[in-house]
Order: sequence, then structure tokens, then C-alpha cells
Amino acid sequence: MKPEHVEPPSHPDPGPSSDAAAHVAPQVSDSVSASPWVTRGIGALAVIGALGTGLMWSKLSGIQEQLARQSADTGSQAVEARVMSKQAEELARETAARLAVTDAKLSEVSLQRSQLEELMQSLSRSRDENLVVDIESAIRLAQQQSQLTGSVQPLLAALTSAEQRLTKVAQPRLAPLLRAVTRDIERIKATAVTDVPTLLLKMDDLVRAVDSLPLRNAVGGAVKDKPVTPPPASSWARAISMSWWEQVLGDIWDDARNLVRVSRIDRPEASLLAPEQSYFLRENLKLRLLNARLGLLARHFEVVRADLAQANDDLSKYFDTDTRQGQITLMLAREVLAQSKQTELPRVDDTLAALTTAAAGR
Repeated sequence: MKPEHVEPPSHPDPGPSSDAAAHVAPQVSDSVSASPWVTRGIGALAVIGALGTGLMWSKLSGIQEQLARQSADTGSQAVEARVMSKQAEELARETAARLAVTDAKLSEVSLQRSQLEELMQSLSRSRDENLVVDIESAIRLAQQQSQLTGSVQPLLAALTSAEQRLTKVAQPRLAPLLRAVTRDIERIKATAVTDVPTLLLKMDDLVRAVDSLPLRNAVGGAVKDKPVTPPPASSWARAISMSWWEQVLGDIWDDARNLVRVSRIDRPEASLLAPEQSYFLRENLKLRLLNARLGLLARHFEVVRADLAQANDDLSKYFDTDTRQGQITLMLAREVLAQSKQTELPRVDDTLAALTTAAAGR
């Protein structure tokens, strides 16, 4: 780049401007002399600028390429991330659906479990209630049977069966009932109660024994029982050595001795009783015993004791009590009279109260 050449004016103005021109002229000559160095500096700067521009352009190109690669990688990663996000969303939706199904199944299982527990509780409760109802009905029926028969055996059997069933079930809510049943069983066993069925059997034996019991006015039939002892060896030898006519005389003497009896009469009314009245005496005694039996069934113990006392008097007065059969019959009649006492059957109020409480579910 060359500086322009400035020509001096052709017609210089006179006056004071000439001095200014004379002053400017040396400055122009100095600038003209310094222009090659400026040109060179500007050129050097231009070269440096060009080199820097080239370097900067190459760096910018590398940066652009790197940015393009990074942008491409970022785009591919973004696409992959988008695909993965879609897959994650689908997986999340699928997981949410499965979780919803699992929650529904869990709620259904919980509902079924609660229903099953309620069913088991209802079954257990109904089983306990049925057990309580069965025990109560059995005990009340046994109580009625005991009142009808006068024996505690039906009631005791029902309580024992109830105790065994309660022990086998082993329910805590039925523990008070089990304790009440055990207490009633112990109280019944400790109570002395008239055994009516046994007394009835003994009265039947008395009625049957009256038919074969000998009377005091019987002739030739009342022979006292004597223990049979074997005869000594000498008597046997003597019997063998006896002749036949001696044996005949001995038999006649034994028969004659049995025809006549000599005994002490403490009750003359028994001996003075006519033979044809023996039948009516036996029938009257049997009717008295049967009347006592009916009174025992009706729980009229005063009538029973009165009839049995009269029957004992008749046995002692009119019947031969010296024989073994008479002694057994009289002993049996006295035993029945001693056992015929007015006794109250034990009650099972504790068991019935416990049954009511258990049936109420408290």
C-alpha cells in the first residue's frame, strides 16, 4: 500500500499562509520517509492476523466437528433414553397393573381369610352351643328319670358323661361348666340316697318267698335244717351187721317219732290258725308287700314303713322263722324296712346355672 503523492499548489497564496505551508512541509517529508516501516508493520500484522485467523478457523472447525459428534452422540443417547423411558413407562404401567391385580388378589385373600375365620369361629361356637344343649337336655332328662325311679344312677351317669365330653373338648369358655359338673358329681356321691330300684327288687324277692315259706301250724313239713355229718365207721359196720328186721323196726321208729312233735308255743294264735286260712294269710301278706311296693314307687315312705312293719310282724307271728328260709326272709324284710327312709334327691343347681351361662355366651 503506497501513500498518495501530494502536489504543491500551483498558485501559492501570499500572506501569512505561506508560513504555515513552510511549517507543514517538513512534517510531510518525515511521514513519507517513515511509510515503508509502517507498511512493513502493517504487513506483518496482516500476516500474523491471517495466521491467527487460520489457526482459529482450524480450531473452530475441530470444535465444530467435535460439537457435531457430541451432538450426534447426544441425539443418539437422547433417542436411546427416549426408547428406554418408553420401555420404563411401559414397565411401570405393567408393574402398576400387576400391583393392582396383586392388591386385588391380596384383598380377596384377606376377605376370604376373614370369612374363613368367621366361619371357623361360628362352627366352633355352634359346636360348643350344640354340646351345651345336648348336655343340658341329657341332664334334665336324667333328673326326671331320677325323680320317677327314686335313684340317682341316671343323674350320676348323665353328669359323668357330660364331664367326659367337656374334658375331651377342653374349651376355656366351658371350664366353669366342667367345674360345676365335677362338684355336683362329688356331692351326689357323698349323699346317702335310698336306692329305690334295689328295694323294689328285694320286695319282689319277699313276695316270691312268701309262697314257699312254712307256717308255724304246719304238720310234718317243718323240719329244721341240720348239718349233715357222716356217720362214724362203727355205725356203718353196725348197720351192715344188723339184720333186715332190725332195719325195718328202725325205720318204723323214725317215722313214728316224726309224727309227734313237742315244742314250745310262744304265739298261740299261729297254732290256732285253721289250715284253710293259710292261703288267705299268704295272699294277705303278699298284698301288703305289693302295697308297700306301690307306696315306694309313689314316694309315700310313711305308708311303706307301716306296711313293712306289719309284714314283719306277720312273718314273726305266723311263719316259721326257725328254719333257714324263714330266717333269710325275715332278715330281708327287716333290711327293706331299715332302708325305706324319706330322703331327698340331690339337686344339680350349679350345673344348670353353668349351662344357662354357657348357653348365653358369657
